[in-house]
Amino acid sequence: MNILHIDSSILGEHSISRQLSAAIVARLQAAAPGATVHYRDLAAQPLPQFTAAPSATEGEALSAALEQVLAADVIVIGAPMYNFAIPSQLKSWLDALAVPGKTFQYGANGPEGLLGSKRVIIASTRGGYYGADTPMAALEHQESHLRAFLGFLGITQLEIVRAEGVKVSDAARAQALAGAFEQIGALQAA
Repeated sequence: MNILHIDSSILGEHSISRQLSAAIVARLQAAAPGATVHYRDLAAQPLPQFTAAPSATEGEALSAALEQVLAADVIVIGAPMYNFAIPSQLKSWLDALAVPGKTFQYGANGPEGLLGSKRVIIASTRGGYYGADTPMAALEHQESHLRAFLGFLGITQLEIVRAEGVKVSDAARAQALAGAFEQIGALQAA
């Protein structure tokens, strides 16, 4: 199994999404000891912004990011919510993946995703509560964006490990982390 581990939080060692994504990767490695892991820290080494004419260096960086995804069997993404959406560094990475003929194609029936064999596990963190049954639901553009984008690329094996309400109180944070780590413990290798 080839695992691609992506982190996008700007908070370094204080990041909950980084803690969760690392725990997910460790769980997968424990279940599949022969797995290889490739790590990309989008905050420490951000990809260039999406442009019509990237430089040669930018083009190489974007191509390398795409090749990592194409080679991966499982992709683990640390995705915190920033200002109701995903970090800009994560958005740049997603932009690098939307390549006609590689990750999707257009046909007579519209777009068709080409990454259907990939499994994606998202470590989602949110300071407040943004679920469908909350007053803030209309402002949730983090997980919904990731689901839509990855679905466009054909990914159907999508799992979300969520720690929500981590800035509400110490008790809410502890409860959110306990729930997320419980989800991680239940993850299957394949």
